[in-house]
Amino acid sequence: MKLGYNTNGLASHRLEDAIELIAEIGYQSVAITVDHHALDPFSTQLAREIEKIRALLDRHRLISVVETGARFLLNPRHKHEPTLLSPDDDQRKIRIDFLKRCVDIAAELQAEAVSFFSGIQHAQIAREQGFQRLADGCRELIAHAERKNVKLAFEPEPGMFIETFGQFAQLLERIDAPHFGLTVDIGHVHCVEEGSIAGHLRSWTGRIFNVHIEDMCRGVHEHLRFGEGEIDFAPVLAALDEIGYTGPVNVELSRHSHMAPEVMRESFDFLSNLRGQSGGESAEFLK
Repeated sequence: MKLGYNTNGLASHRLEDAIELIAEIGYQSVAITVDHHALDPFSTQLAREIEKIRALLDRHRLISVVETGARFLLNPRHKHEPTLLSPDDDQRKIRIDFLKRCVDIAAELQAEAVSFFSGIQHAQIAREQGFQRLADGCRELIAHAERKNVKLAFEPEPGMFIETFGQFAQLLERIDAPHFGLTVDIGHVHCVEEGSIAGHLRSWTGRIFNVHIEDMCRGVHEHLRFGEGEIDFAPVLAALDEIGYTGPVNVELSRHSHMAPEVMRESFDFLSNLRGQSGGESAEFLK
C-alpha cells in the first residue's frame, strides 16, 4: 500500500504547492479532488494543466487517484448536485458528462482510479427507481472508462443512496464489470457498518481499488484527525496487508485545510509509526 493525502484537505493551497508538500512529507500517493482551482474539467487551460501536473507527479514518483467530490463545482447553490440520482434527465447528464471528463483526466495522468459516489435519494423517487437511475448512469460511465482503460472506484457514503456494502452489493447485481470496484473509506465503514473493519476488507478482496482513511465515531459522519475518534487502526492496516492491497491509502480531512501542513505531517507520522510498530513497514510505504 502507498500512503497518500487528498487535496481536498489543502483547499487553500495551489494544486502544485499541495503536491509538493505531499511529496516533501513522504507520502507516495495523492488523491486529486478536481475543483474550480484544481484541474477544472471545464477549463480552457485543462490540457496544459494536466501536462504540468503529470510532470510533477512523475518527478516525485507519486501515484494518483482522481476524486470527484468537489462540493459546488457543478452547482454553486447546492452541494454535490446534480448527481446520478437527480430527478431531471438533463441534470443527470451534467453529472455523467462531468464524470466522463474526470475519466479522461485520469487516463492522461495514468491515475489508479476515478472515485465517485451515488448522491442522495430525492424524495420524489422510489428506491427501485433510484437503483435504475444509478445503474443506468454507471453503465454509461463504465463503457467510457473501459475505452480509456480507467478503473472506477465507487464510494459508499453515509447519508447517500448507497452508504453500505450491502447496498453496493445490490448495485453490483445490476451492473458488474472488471473496471468497476470500490473506494473504501475506513471512517465510513466504522460509522455505518456492523462488524469489524478488517472483516469487511477481507470480504471485498479484489474489488478494492482505492482507500480513504481518517478517524471517526460510530454513527457520526465527521472526518476526524487520528486519535480523535474510536478506530483501532492496527487491525485495519494488517488486513490491508493480508489481502495483498498495494494501492493508495489516502488521508481525507477536507475540513482541516486551515491547518493542512500540521495535519498532513501528524497524519503521516501516526500511520507510519503504527506501520512500523506492526512490523509491516516497507520501502513502498515508508521512505
